[in-house]
Amino acid sequence: MPNRILLADDHVIVRQGLKALLEREGFTVIAEAEDGQAAVRAARERCPDVAVLDFSMPLLNGRDAAREILQVCPRAKAILLTMHTEDHYVLEALQIGVKGYVVKSQASGDLVRAINEVQRGMTYLSPGVSQTVVQAFLSKAVMPRDPLTSREREVLQLVAEGKSTKEIAQLLAISFKTAESHRTRIMKKTDIHETAGLVRYAVRRGLIQP
Repeated sequence: MPNRILLADDHVIVRQGLKALLEREGFTVIAEAEDGQAAVRAARERCPDVAVLDFSMPLLNGRDAAREILQVCPRAKAILLTMHTEDHYVLEALQIGVKGYVVKSQASGDLVRAINEVQRGMTYLSPGVSQTVVQAFLSKAVMPRDPLTSREREVLQLVAEGKSTKEIAQLLAISFKTAESHRTRIMKKTDIHETAGLVRYAVRRGLIQP
């Protein structure tokens, strides 16, 4: 059974604890990351069997990191660790291809089961997740379309984290003008024209923690 794991969490102590748990169960943690961008880079370089991603990470949240990882390494399986149990968070994750959704308060007991399940081609949801979301996913329920592109969500998260346009351009390896254009389009699409409003919008969308 493949067992090469990418582990991404911005809290070192949490990451160390999860790594010890996984290695005790016979898995090999081939790469660690402390933010979503680093996780995507590691996946591109190492192509893990399973990527275990904290939902709330700086620079790029776990959901959008999973989306990018599944593009650069299609054979990988993605599992999100999160405190969010609301239906729309779970449904969005499933619809982008996430195969495991583990509630952090249950991670020590659920994570190993989740990895084993997704490697068998199954989908694993922690018991704390509402069964209504499972039925919605199975019935092909469609979430309201996100007005922002993946890149715009990435820029929005960085804006909400307090990064300047210059810093955003450097972090994303794009020009200042391009970063500024992304910010302008975000404001136009969301009809929000001040930074405080963008921060509140990012919190509602789960891109950052309040």
